[in-house]
Amino acid sequence: MTSGNNGASTPEDDDPFGYLYADGQANGAQPPSGGGGYGYPGSVNRARAVGQRQYGQQQPTAPYGQIPQQQGAYGQPNAHYAAPETHPGGAPTAQQQPAYSGGSGSGRGGGPNTKGLLIGAIAVVAAVVIGIGVAILSGDDDKGDKNNEADSTPTQSQQSSAPSPSNSNSQAAEDDLPTIDAKALALGGTAGLASDVKGAKADGGVYVQGFNRVGSSVTWTVSDIPKSGKYTVYVGYSVPGKDQNATLTVNDTPASTPVGLKNWAHAGDGDYEKGWTKTYNWIQLNKGTNTIKVSCEQGNQCDALLDQMWLVKGWVES
Repeated sequence: MTSGNNGASTPEDDDPFGYLYADGQANGAQPPSGGGGYGYPGSVNRARAVGQRQYGQQQPTAPYGQIPQQQGAYGQPNAHYAAPETHPGGAPTAQQQPAYSGGSGSGRGGGPNTKGLLIGAIAVVAAVVIGIGVAILSGDDDKGDKNNEADSTPTQSQQSSAPSPSNSNSQAAEDDLPTIDAKALALGGTAGLASDVKGAKADGGVYVQGFNRVGSSVTWTVSDIPKSGKYTVYVGYSVPGKDQNATLTVNDTPASTPVGLKNWAHAGDGDYEKGWTKTYNWIQLNKGTNTIKVSCEQGNQCDALLDQMWLVKGWVES
């Protein structure tokens, strides 16, 4: 039908749907009858539910996730199926893809294997936790081994006369224990005080001379010892370029080791002024008051000047 009036004699010839309108009905338009639909002869007029199209025999319903067996070998037509375009008036349709039913994943569409991924992630986390635990336990074992190592500090002898090779009378390690100058010592025998030789560390440069005779001595009565135990007694002295020695007595008990009055200052023969140095002995003291005596006895070489005595807690080596 073209635009304009082609001379249709009846409304239904001009408009096959004229019976739907009021003016068409007034002009005698009637709905189509018989096997045709809406004025189109030969058209298929079958009522069916939306989305349902059947051609030929009803196909059996397949279980969920499986493709119905509609055809035989791939590419061969099925006797019970005819494409819509083969029917009169049918329109070509797009080929429908079967739903995917394979694979081991969960979900309707056979998605990724999330269960397997979850198991793998849990395994990795477990391995990391186990590794950390092993490292911590290994560290604790090492620490325990170190803590169990015994202290192998050797035991020192009770007394020693080995002095430090120094001519300094420093008292930096006194631990607040008493120090006594020559003029406060109790003198015995031929020992006396003098200050003619320079270099003595005692107050006023005063020192003990005349110690070189058997029976001469200096005695220190020291009080306020905080507790019984090990102490080191120092003696400041000078020798005239030759090694000397004396006897040490603590609380009326002679020590087996003498007081070593060696020429640590490397003074020349007769040079008392250059010979000032110090020596030390390890002793045991009681809490409270103790007596420490340095004397010239038979067998000693006692040509020395004495200026000070002091104590240090413990047995030290300097």
